[in-house]
Amino acid sequence: MRVLIVGTGAIGGFYGALLARAGAEVAVVCRSDYEVVKSCGIRIQSPLGQWTFRPQAVYRRAGEVSVSPDYVVVCTKVLPQIDRAALIREAVGERTAIVLIQNGVEIENELAAAFPNRELISGLAFVCVSRTAPGQIRHQAYGGLKFGVFPSGISPRVEALCQAFERAGVKAEATSDIVAARWGKCVWNAAFNPLSVLSGGLTTDWLLTQEGLIRAVMAEVCAIAAALGHPLPEDVIEQNIASTRRMPPYQTSMLLDFEAGRPLETEAILGNAVRAAQRAGVSVPHLESLYALMKLRELAAQSRL
Repeated sequence: MRVLIVGTGAIGGFYGALLARAGAEVAVVCRSDYEVVKSCGIRIQSPLGQWTFRPQAVYRRAGEVSVSPDYVVVCTKVLPQIDRAALIREAVGERTAIVLIQNGVEIENELAAAFPNRELISGLAFVCVSRTAPGQIRHQAYGGLKFGVFPSGISPRVEALCQAFERAGVKAEATSDIVAARWGKCVWNAAFNPLSVLSGGLTTDWLLTQEGLIRAVMAEVCAIAAALGHPLPEDVIEQNIASTRRMPPYQTSMLLDFEAGRPLETEAILGNAVRAAQRAGVSVPHLESLYALMKLRELAAQSRL
């Protein structure tokens, strides 16, 4: 299995390292950490062990790849200013499957339109992991994955990808309704990511002191999913609350990006959800408030630059 990881931050570095552990040939496209990763690899600290992931090749851009991979795995942030299709186009061959391990809802259409004749595998990571320094990744908890063909179905390539991750020691599930799975993950993301920023930097354990608000946001996400024809399990909110209580105090990815002055995935996580609700005629006052407050928070941060 030949894999190219595009976006070698916390998610890309961690899951690329796991695929390499499973025996895949893993190369990476690395921008900000290029020199460190090329010379020293990526150091992983995890309950699964501590090791250094040394990619088969390290590139500055996908166009440097000489042989098209079996899978191009996109792990960049989903931001309006990032043209994901352009980032990977030169590496995508006739038999390349495109894999997204990214946050947000309704994020696949851009890639589906750009590569109509390629298999598009949408994926979700349920993990507490962060990049602590150039070439340094800390995995704290969880790590499970879900994959499915977009817009629906399970293919042999999805199954092979899941099997590779299973060999590396993490649970990887194939699902025929990856769109529902995305809304399922948004139940957590839409609540905890923006609240971690708006609260001034609180970790998940402190955010749970406002459980009523969190549950209200989660219920609105469930209502959108149901209106779009992807109803979520009745216990999805209870499961998310319980799993958050079990995890160590965690700074969300959005909070880490905010504190580092990086762009935020506000549109992918909140904006897309609010727009979907408007199309479906679903009332989501809590989501709309969080979205507006996050846009104001971003404006305030930009005004200080």
